[in-house]
Amino acid sequence: MGVNASVLAIDAGNSKTDVALIGADGTVLSTARGGGFQPPAVGVEAAVDVLGAAVDRALELSGESGRSGRPFSPVAHVSACLANADLPVEEEQLAAALRARGWGATVEVRNDTFAILRAGVDEPRGVAVVCGAGINCVGMVPDGRTARFPAIGRISGDWGGGAGLAEEAMWFAARAEDGRGEPTELVRTLPGHFGLGSMYALIEALHLGRVEFERRHELAPVLFATAAAGDPVAGALVDRLAEEVVVMASVALGRLDLLDEEAPVVLGGSVLAARHPQLDARISELLAVRAPKAELRVVTQPPVLGAALLGLDHTGAAAAVHERLRAQYG
Repeated sequence: MGVNASVLAIDAGNSKTDVALIGADGTVLSTARGGGFQPPAVGVEAAVDVLGAAVDRALELSGESGRSGRPFSPVAHVSACLANADLPVEEEQLAAALRARGWGATVEVRNDTFAILRAGVDEPRGVAVVCGAGINCVGMVPDGRTARFPAIGRISGDWGGGAGLAEEAMWFAARAEDGRGEPTELVRTLPGHFGLGSMYALIEALHLGRVEFERRHELAPVLFATAAAGDPVAGALVDRLAEEVVVMASVALGRLDLLDEEAPVVLGGSVLAARHPQLDARISELLAVRAPKAELRVVTQPPVLGAALLGLDHTGAAAAVHERLRAQYG
């Protein structure tokens, strides 16, 4: 994989995969993008094949090739931050599958939330809460200790995420329309997003497949807009999400003995990165009570940077190498 290659960084989400080949001096030698990583849907080997296509593209761009038959030297380390690696046993299974590809001398697989955390901090120390389609929280400190949650849905105690918020909003709107619940403007704004005139029409469209059920995540921004317009039911859901974010962050900080220290709390994912004023304000207010020394940050760098930095951490690269890499991502 080239004499200067040190780290193969992989950030793989449900919808896309980003790969970066990093030189020993922190230079980005090549990058590539591939499809989503979904081992629960297609199986581990087929999912890793998707990663392989992106890795091959990165190799081609760097002057190497993963499939041309020419021999190449593995990188020093493969740092892969993968969606659906929610439990340590899944990380171990996926690491074995990546080792079998021969891309690197060593391989480390982590949940993709760790990439967002590392992208947002100057050293491997702090906590990240990510809220996109789902919600997750992880933390780490330089001595190798981590804090995490299973984050596999309601059976592991999760609440929130774009899809979860949309379902909660529909629950309240459906009950408001048929008289079981309190009034809310969500009865108008949610079906209106799809050009429908009632919650009954939206429920029917989702149930019969006229509106794909996966599109329910589109309703999360509608919920926030309805809350911003003053609707109390929508506002209460936004406040509840803020409470969940702060609970997860403060518990993770406590597990790592960081509650009484200045430590970053990184927010990421499409819901939190959208910077909804009510949500931001409530998170700040609650975190000031639960963890008054915590420093809130919203990550703007791509998660593959975090995967690469974790790889450099593993190889023991100097601080200047980390800085050079980070500068290339802005």
